[in-house]
Amino acid sequence: MRIYTLNRKQVITKALDNVFPFFTKAENLALITPPSLAFRVLTPSPIAMERGRIIDYTIRMVGMEVRWRSMITAYEPPLHFVDEQIMGPYSFWHHSHTFERLGKETLMHDCVRYALPLCLAGMPRDLAHRLYVRPNLEHIFDYRRDVIASMFGCGDAPASNGAAQPETPMRELPA
Repeated sequence: MRIYTLNRKQVITKALDNVFPFFTKAENLALITPPSLAFRVLTPSPIAMERGRIIDYTIRMVGMEVRWRSMITAYEPPLHFVDEQIMGPYSFWHHSHTFERLGKETLMHDCVRYALPLCLAGMPRDLAHRLYVRPNLEHIFDYRRDVIASMFGCGDAPASNGAAQPETPMRELPA
């Protein structure tokens, strides 16, 4: 299975204690997801963020509504949490959200590792990744960056690698 990685970093001009709670509310995902994806949380609110929490939602992909189920597999407030796809469009999805105090600011780092099904719409997975999946994921995270900047304010981000490239072997995030 080929694993791709998307890394994004963003400096938010608010303190960690003001930033982290927003990202732990699954209900806020729709606010930072492009409207064209028609993102909708199905799990009843309020959703208590904790390790083992399962969250169901739908997202529109290629004009079709797709059900997605995630589990929170790590939860270490206020510095880190991980959601992993249990059911959905990817063969593998591991999204690590890491937050770091930078004085009165916060460095937010998203690391998404993902794999595609064998083929998509009759297209080999590498071609589908290059033509559709990677550009769409980059669009989603660009939108997220812009919404977060307008909501919280942002400073200069450190070098951000938005490219989603094959990764061999899989790397672990630094501790």
